[in-house]
Amino acid sequence: MKARVTVTLKTGVLDPQGQAIEGSLKGLGFPDVAQVRQGKVFDIVLDESFGTDEAGARSQLTSMCEKLLANTVIENYAIEISN
Repeated sequence: MKARVTVTLKTGVLDPQGQAIEGSLKGLGFPDVAQVRQGKVFDIVLDESFGTDEAGARSQLTSMCEKLLANTVIENYAIEISN
């Protein structure tokens, strides 16, 4: 089973890296860029012990996000699971 976890900053949290990327894109000739928010993507492969238990996998992935992958004070996360 494969999972993709996308972590992004919550609305209202300052994103200096996104602002720097936005400025660079404009400097490279892309003036139509209105805003850039940066984030992180984690591609995770779970071993066969989960089988087709998507609920169990989602529970484990949520725990991973809460404990390590995301700073839930300032970041949101989304989990996508595929087989």
